[in-house]
Amino acid sequence: MTKKIALHPKHPERICWGCDKYCPADSLRCGNGSERTPHPVELFGDDWQEWGLDAVEKPVDAAER
Repeated sequence: MTKKIALHPKHPERICWGCDKYCPADSLRCGNGSERTPHPVELFGDDWQEWGLDAVEKPVDAAER
């Protein structure tokens, strides 16, 4: 089960957001590389949730059940 991502972290630059370990930026334990993965708020701004980046679920047909 995956951890939920913090929507508006106080200091997103201090954490690597690339996996569920949320390592400090200077201690990448997962082997994600030599660079930390930024939080969406760093990439898209404070309104990143309003962009509609959530996965869209497909409706299930009654015949498939």
